[in-house]
Amino acid sequence: MKMKLRHAMLGLLAGAALMPFVGVQAADAQIVMRLAENQPETNPVTVAMYRFADLVKEYSNGEIEVQVFPGAQLGQEPETIEQAQAGIIDFTRVNSVGLANVSPSMGAFTLPYVFADWDHKYRVLDGEIGTEVLADLEEVGLKGFAYMDAGSRSFYTTEGNAIESIEDLKGKKIRVQPAPISIRMMELLGAVPTPMNYGEVYSALQTGVIDGAENDFVSYHTSAHYEVAPNYVVDAHLSPPALLLMNKAKFDSLSPELQDAVTRAAVDASMYEREIMREANEKARQTVIDGGATVTEIDNAPFQAAVQPIYEEFPDLMPLLDRIQAAK
Repeated sequence: MKMKLRHAMLGLLAGAALMPFVGVQAADAQIVMRLAENQPETNPVTVAMYRFADLVKEYSNGEIEVQVFPGAQLGQEPETIEQAQAGIIDFTRVNSVGLANVSPSMGAFTLPYVFADWDHKYRVLDGEIGTEVLADLEEVGLKGFAYMDAGSRSFYTTEGNAIESIEDLKGKKIRVQPAPISIRMMELLGAVPTPMNYGEVYSALQTGVIDGAENDFVSYHTSAHYEVAPNYVVDAHLSPPALLLMNKAKFDSLSPELQDAVTRAAVDASMYEREIMREANEKARQTVIDGGATVTEIDNAPFQAAVQPIYEEFPDLMPLLDRIQAAK
């Protein structure tokens, strides 16, 4: 009964969400689409989404207008993935960690220490493996485009909870994205995984609901988490890509020329995002240090050893993982 009600509500929301744009299209002879972004306007991924919107308009000769809604105005990533599947919104930019809940093969890119370095990562993502994983999204009603960079994720903790070794993680409540791999990784490291939507993390750190979280330097800075969790330890346990998703039915409804315009814009915006994200992470690292955060480099070998069992616990991903390792 709950599931039926949920789908009924999604149908009503979809109708309500699309109604205002019928008049816009009729008046302006233009296709108007909405894009959900959970990061603030200053984050490189959001900047890249605005670039995407500009490129779509240019490449489609003004036939398509993409409206970007940053700062989780349309919901956090789990909600916007579902909305994109249902056609309530047209696009959403998400991290692959949460997306793995919907399309399991994406989980191969979200395992700890799966990529040796930047070159290995994009050799995999831009090659046959990445293309195959994107194709799997179509089975769940989504169209995926080129991969973007989401930095390397490391731990940060509140005052009095600094991490100097893996032993310091034991018993600490660490926020993770609500995904099985992230939860299991934290368990193997001895911490208490605490799944939580991104928008709730600042207050949870501030009030002591959690002891820490994990993310890249850019998000650590733009979310202002460094203000309430000033201890950042660089272990780089995850390097999951981000990507832009589109409702597949909406993509299929476009003419071949407009499909090409959207695809070209997405690829160009993704390449642009990779460039500015690398630069922004370097700048954000210094900015949080200047703002009072302590950044500590740490030997992550004990962390890597502790999470090794996770690979065997996801046997369906092993064929992909073997190919990823062979691409080193």
